[in-house]
Amino acid sequence: MVSPAIALAFIPFIITLIIRYRHYFLLFYRAVMVRRIQDYLTGMPREERAFQYVMLHAIPGDPQHVLNTFDQYCLHCEHLSNIGPQKGKTLDRLVYENAPLNVLELGTYCGYATIIIAQALPLGARLYTVDYNPRKAAVAEKVIRLAGFDDDTVELLVGPSDEVIPQLKDKHGVQTLDFIFMDHGKRCYLRDLQLLEEVGLLQEGTIILADNVLFPGAPHFMQYVKSSGKFQCKMHRGHLEYFRYIRDGMAELTYSKLL
Repeated sequence: MVSPAIALAFIPFIITLIIRYRHYFLLFYRAVMVRRIQDYLTGMPREERAFQYVMLHAIPGDPQHVLNTFDQYCLHCEHLSNIGPQKGKTLDRLVYENAPLNVLELGTYCGYATIIIAQALPLGARLYTVDYNPRKAAVAEKVIRLAGFDDDTVELLVGPSDEVIPQLKDKHGVQTLDFIFMDHGKRCYLRDLQLLEEVGLLQEGTIILADNVLFPGAPHFMQYVKSSGKFQCKMHRGHLEYFRYIRDGMAELTYSKLL
């Protein structure tokens, strides 16, 4: 048995931990506890609940209004792992400035970042977006079409990224990629980057934007891109989507195999 005196001695330490990491506790509550409660009460996944909210409140065919509606849901209802408005502005700017014709997104999720990319693309460009989860992909498909983008602009591919990437050339006619956005499993970042290079989809000047490299982090991926000599790297620092006090960032890489 722990004596009352020893137990009391730990109280200041516990209080300090709660105060220091309160934003992470709040993230756990909103992202995990609320989701499980709502899953039980509604009998449907949170992505489907979010889509129903968007369907009810968003203006069809208006991409920005769809994004704003998602933001309202995430701020006031449930947390979703979208890129969010702050980092979304960086993604939008990079796509607009570089005007890529062939774009790959790894990690469609609900289609939030897909809409940001699609609305910034130049005329005639095509976005291939990949998600391994059929249920989430089905929600994303509805969101993308609600925003007004058809198959000619956005093609949704369902399957593990390491299976889809080798098929892009032969099955989908993609010879090289101009822009790649990574927002799927962080442990897959390094594997998929090396796979993209191996199958010849990277070309001189290809831009890779990787989200969440600070939180939850992708240390092996970052170590590789900094030590390989094949990439110019720039960090866009900010905060985790919808949590302004949790630091995060995106890594912008420019491929240059001649470095």
